[in-house]
Amino acid sequence: MKFTVSIDIHKPLDFVIQTFDDPVNLKRWMKGLESFEPISGNPGQPGAKSKLTFNLNGRKMEMEETITVRNLPKEFSGTYEVGGIWNLVQNQFEALSPNLTRYTSVQEFRMKAPMKWFSLLLKPMFRKQSTQHLQSFKEFTESLES
Repeated sequence: MKFTVSIDIHKPLDFVIQTFDDPVNLKRWMKGLESFEPISGNPGQPGAKSKLTFNLNGRKMEMEETITVRNLPKEFSGTYEVGGIWNLVQNQFEALSPNLTRYTSVQEFRMKAPMKWFSLLLKPMFRKQSTQHLQSFKEFTESLES
Protein backbone atom coordinates (compact mmCIF):
# COMPACT_ATOMS: atom_id res chain seq x y z
CA MET A 1 0.00 0.00 0.00
CA LYS A 2 1.41 3.39 -0.99
CA PHE A 3 0.14 6.97 -0.81
CA THR A 4 1.37 10.57 -0.72
CA VAL A 5 0.29 13.46 1.50
CA SER A 6 1.58 17.03 1.44
CA ILE A 7 1.06 20.36 3.15
CA ASP A 8 2.25 23.93 2.59
CA ILE A 9 3.99 25.64 5.50
CA HIS A 10 4.22 29.43 5.70
CA LYS A 11 7.90 29.53 6.67
CA PRO A 12 11.19 29.61 4.72
CA LEU A 13 12.64 26.26 3.60
CA ASP A 14 15.77 26.59 5.78
CA PHE A 15 13.66 27.25 8.88
CA VAL A 16 11.36 24.30 8.15
CA ILE A 17 14.38 22.00 7.74
CA GLN A 18 15.98 23.29 10.95
CA THR A 19 12.74 22.64 12.86
CA PHE A 20 12.22 19.20 11.29
CA ASP A 21 15.83 18.13 11.89
CA ASP A 22 15.86 18.85 15.65
CA PRO A 23 14.84 15.69 17.57
CA VAL A 24 14.01 17.82 20.63
CA ASN A 25 11.03 19.15 18.66
CA LEU A 26 9.52 15.71 17.98
CA LYS A 27 7.49 15.57 21.20
CA ARG A 28 6.21 19.08 20.54
CA TRP A 29 4.38 18.12 17.34
CA MET A 30 4.17 14.31 17.12
CA LYS A 31 1.00 13.29 18.95
CA GLY A 32 1.49 10.65 21.62
CA LEU A 33 5.29 10.48 21.39
CA GLU A 34 6.68 9.82 24.86
CA SER A 35 10.32 9.11 24.07
CA PHE A 36 12.91 8.99 21.31
CA GLU A 37 15.89 6.80 22.22
CA PRO A 38 18.91 6.26 19.95
CA ILE A 39 19.86 2.57 19.72
CA SER A 40 22.84 2.64 17.37
CA GLY A 41 24.61 4.92 14.92
CA ASN A 42 24.56 8.70 14.80
CA PRO A 43 20.93 9.87 15.22
CA GLY A 44 19.49 11.34 12.04
CA GLN A 45 22.19 9.81 9.84
CA PRO A 46 21.79 6.87 7.43
CA GLY A 47 21.96 3.55 9.26
CA ALA A 48 21.05 5.03 12.66
CA LYS A 49 18.45 3.11 14.64
CA SER A 50 16.19 4.58 17.32
CA LYS A 51 13.26 3.44 19.44
CA LEU A 52 10.16 5.63 19.46
CA THR A 53 7.65 5.04 22.26
CA PHE A 54 4.09 6.31 21.87
CA ASN A 55 1.10 6.45 24.19
CA LEU A 56 -1.95 6.39 21.96
CA ASN A 57 -5.13 6.71 24.01
CA GLY A 58 -3.62 4.74 26.89
CA ARG A 59 -2.07 2.10 24.64
CA LYS A 60 1.73 1.93 24.62
CA MET A 61 3.40 1.29 21.27
CA GLU A 62 7.11 0.98 20.49
CA MET A 63 8.53 1.16 17.00
CA GLU A 64 12.02 0.97 15.59
CA GLU A 65 13.19 3.68 13.22
CA THR A 66 16.06 3.18 10.77
CA ILE A 67 17.26 6.20 8.80
CA THR A 68 17.83 5.27 5.15
CA VAL A 69 18.44 8.60 3.35
CA ARG A 70 19.59 12.01 4.57
CA ASN A 71 19.79 14.48 1.71
CA LEU A 72 18.04 17.52 3.17
CA PRO A 73 16.19 19.50 1.98
CA LYS A 74 15.42 17.15 -0.91
CA GLU A 75 14.82 13.99 1.10
CA PHE A 76 14.91 12.49 4.56
CA SER A 77 13.73 8.89 4.65
CA GLY A 78 13.45 6.08 7.12
CA THR A 79 11.73 2.83 7.86
CA TYR A 80 9.51 2.20 10.86
CA GLU A 81 8.67 -1.28 12.14
CA VAL A 82 6.06 -2.33 14.66
CA GLY A 83 3.96 -5.48 15.12
CA GLY A 84 4.15 -6.96 11.63
CA ILE A 85 3.96 -3.58 9.89
CA TRP A 86 6.88 -2.12 7.92
CA ASN A 87 6.56 1.53 6.85
CA LEU A 88 8.88 3.49 4.55
CA VAL A 89 8.50 7.25 4.93
CA GLN A 90 10.11 9.55 2.35
CA ASN A 91 9.98 13.18 3.53
CA GLN A 92 10.60 15.80 0.85
CA PHE A 93 10.77 19.58 1.16
CA GLU A 94 10.49 22.20 -1.57
CA ALA A 95 10.60 26.00 -1.46
CA LEU A 96 7.55 27.36 -3.30
CA SER A 97 8.51 30.97 -2.49
CA PRO A 98 10.85 32.65 0.02
CA ASN A 99 8.30 32.13 2.84
CA LEU A 100 6.38 29.07 1.68
CA THR A 101 7.59 25.46 1.85
CA ARG A 102 5.85 22.32 0.63
CA TYR A 103 6.33 19.26 2.84
CA THR A 104 5.52 16.01 1.05
CA SER A 105 5.47 12.60 2.70
CA VAL A 106 5.45 9.48 0.52
CA GLN A 107 4.33 6.49 2.60
CA GLU A 108 4.68 2.81 1.76
CA PHE A 109 3.35 0.08 4.03
CA ARG A 110 4.01 -3.65 3.95
CA MET A 111 2.27 -5.99 6.35
CA LYS A 112 2.60 -9.56 7.46
CA ALA A 113 -0.39 -11.79 8.14
CA PRO A 114 -2.76 -11.29 9.88
CA MET A 115 -2.35 -7.50 9.47
CA LYS A 116 -2.05 -7.92 5.69
CA TRP A 117 -5.68 -9.07 5.54
CA PHE A 118 -6.77 -5.74 7.01
CA SER A 119 -4.60 -3.54 4.77
CA LEU A 120 -7.48 -2.21 2.65
CA LEU A 121 -9.37 -1.23 5.79
CA LEU A 122 -6.27 0.35 7.35
CA LYS A 123 -5.28 2.54 4.38
CA PRO A 124 -7.73 5.39 5.19
CA MET A 125 -6.62 5.32 8.84
CA PHE A 126 -2.91 5.43 7.90
CA ARG A 127 -3.53 8.27 5.44
CA LYS A 128 -5.49 10.23 8.06
CA GLN A 129 -2.75 9.72 10.67
CA SER A 130 -0.04 10.82 8.20
CA THR A 131 -2.04 13.92 7.30
CA GLN A 132 -2.50 14.72 11.00
CA HIS A 133 1.28 14.46 11.57
CA LEU A 134 1.94 16.93 8.74
CA GLN A 135 -0.77 19.29 10.03
CA SER A 136 0.69 19.16 13.56
CA PHE A 137 4.17 19.85 12.21
CA LYS A 138 2.84 22.78 10.16
CA GLU A 139 1.03 24.29 13.17
CA PHE A 140 4.07 23.86 15.40
CA THR A 141 6.51 25.29 12.83
CA GLU A 142 4.29 28.26 11.97
CA SER A 143 3.95 29.07 15.70
CA LEU A 144 7.72 29.63 15.96
CA GLU A 145 9.62 32.82 15.16
CA SER A 146 11.75 32.36 12.04
